[in-house]
Amino acid sequence: MAIRSKRKEMTGIVLNNTMDKTVKVLVERLAKHKKYKKYIKYRAKYLVHDSHNICQIGDKVRIIESRPISKMKRWRVLKVISGCEAPKI
Repeated sequence: MAIRSKRKEMTGIVLNNTMDKTVKVLVERLAKHKKYKKYIKYRAKYLVHDSHNICQIGDKVRIIESRPISKMKRWRVLKVISGCEAPKI
């Protein structure tokens, strides 16, 4: 029986949830430049599988790497960390 390797996990913010069972998540990370020793902010957008359609725009979510679900989806929602508050008018 094969042992499954450690899967990558990331934290990001939901940008779009108009697709069925799919959300677009923005992930930001900091990396130090090797030569100049300056921290650079990198941003990446991922299409993430949300099987129960529970994510809303602005939610902070934890995503985990998985097998390919479609042409562009390689990540799944692990859990919703915090929900977005609706603006008060």
